[in-house]
Amino acid sequence: MNPVTRTVRRIDAWQQRHDTSSFVFGVVKKFGDDSGGTLVALIAYYGFLSLFPLLLVLITLLGLLFAHDVALQDRIVHSAVGQFPIVGRQLAGPHGVRSLRSGSAVGLVVGLLGLVWGSFGVCQAAQRAMAEVWNVPHVIRPGFVPRLGRSLGFLALLGLDLVLTTFLAGLVTIGHDAVWFRAAAVAVGLGTNMGLYVAGFRILTPRSVSIGHLIPGAVLAGTGWTVLQYAGTLLVGHTLRHANQTYGYFGSIIGLISFLYLAAQVTVYSAEVNVVRARHLYPRSIAPPPFTSADEAVLEMMATQLRRRSDLPDEKISPTVSGE
Repeated sequence: MNPVTRTVRRIDAWQQRHDTSSFVFGVVKKFGDDSGGTLVALIAYYGFLSLFPLLLVLITLLGLLFAHDVALQDRIVHSAVGQFPIVGRQLAGPHGVRSLRSGSAVGLVVGLLGLVWGSFGVCQAAQRAMAEVWNVPHVIRPGFVPRLGRSLGFLALLGLDLVLTTFLAGLVTIGHDAVWFRAAAVAVGLGTNMGLYVAGFRILTPRSVSIGHLIPGAVLAGTGWTVLQYAGTLLVGHTLRHANQTYGYFGSIIGLISFLYLAAQVTVYSAEVNVVRARHLYPRSIAPPPFTSADEAVLEMMATQLRRRSDLPDEKISPTVSGE
């Protein structure tokens, strides 16, 4: 055995003997087994494409429902774009997203429905990610109508998030610059983010998974989301403050995509934490063979996940490799 292999074996044996290291490595390896990078990229891509239609729908509905309360409209819009500190100023500024206008009620309704339909991409990508993470076989994954219902539920959750964010922003304004009040607001916001992640995981995750198995990852994801928001605010304040207009807009778009990618990565990793913990998929081997029992369990779930028909025997699930 060469020195490199011997060193890897020693490290592998050490991490398998300790619960913390074996759990962390189990999460990282499960992320790789599920092609987590691809899932994260899809969520970030469709999140970017869905953001502007959703903002346009929001601003249009605010203009219809609160036409005589411009201050409330501005407060809600700033709360919405405040979720994305990298680009929030540009979206809420004078040259940002404007209200959808139409000469007829029918045209306005059709336009709004089209925008909502266009925003379903991120919901579908998130549902697929949760199905892959939990290794749900294709044969029992929900059809078009159930997925559509989950997408509507997820959009409703985003609306609830907006309401709660607006309320918390109002509390901070009341408290002015009191340090203790701001600290309390941060704590309440952190708890709110965790609760919203629990609800989001419940909407996107198969019903066979109990809600108790979703809480650890929701706590981790809520914390990560809160940290990303404050880190994004600091980035805007120190990096893009003196940028010229062209560089500022370009940097903001790159920053928004990066922010969405990091948020998606935090979400998928947190979901993997739930799976690895619930199914005890650790310790894993760094360089198999030999395989651990957790390695064998993951491989078995990955094989079962490929099943697309319920009327085929198990031996016909695997594709042929004979070259025929």
